[in-house]
Amino acid sequence: MLKVLYNMNKKDILIVCALEMETQGQLDDYNVIYTGVGKVNAAYKLTRHLVTFGCPKQVINFGTAGSRALPIGELVQCTKFVQRDMDKTALGFKKGETAFETDVPRIIEFGDGLICGTGDNFVQDIMKEMAMINVFDMEAYALAKVCYQYNKLPFTSYKYITDNANEKSALDWESNLADGVIKFKKVLEK
Repeated sequence: MLKVLYNMNKKDILIVCALEMETQGQLDDYNVIYTGVGKVNAAYKLTRHLVTFGCPKQVINFGTAGSRALPIGELVQCTKFVQRDMDKTALGFKKGETAFETDVPRIIEFGDGLICGTGDNFVQDIMKEMAMINVFDMEAYALAKVCYQYNKLPFTSYKYITDNANEKSALDWESNLADGVIKFKKVLEK
């Protein structure tokens, strides 16, 4: 179920996207920041924005993602986030768990919804990934972690499925990335 906190004006919501090409200029009348690709860029840009401008009432991440379970062209809401490329299992930690970190859970949850696994690479071999992941992206976990650490600032993520998380991911992403913002904008305008 797609859900945005209603009874807010556009300035109460901060929309965070990795790339301008994902929005196609369709969100110019909203408060949007672009972080660039990857977890480090996402965490840095969102934190910098929050420090400079203060906290909005809600942070919404919109972006593209891959999935083996969901069809290309579907817009989904993710409310659970795991860092899929964090692997310290050799030290006795669970896959996705940050070593020696006790203040943030392995899976950051903001309600019932799909699990987004974030990593700094395109998924090409699903067998190397955690079975619980529904959607694969490159920024959402970092954004969720910043919001979690900012007194659990309300956060959700909408992902437009552009590829099937396989060896064709990069080509499929390029072919499909422009279509998602139209569906996302309809969610915002309800």
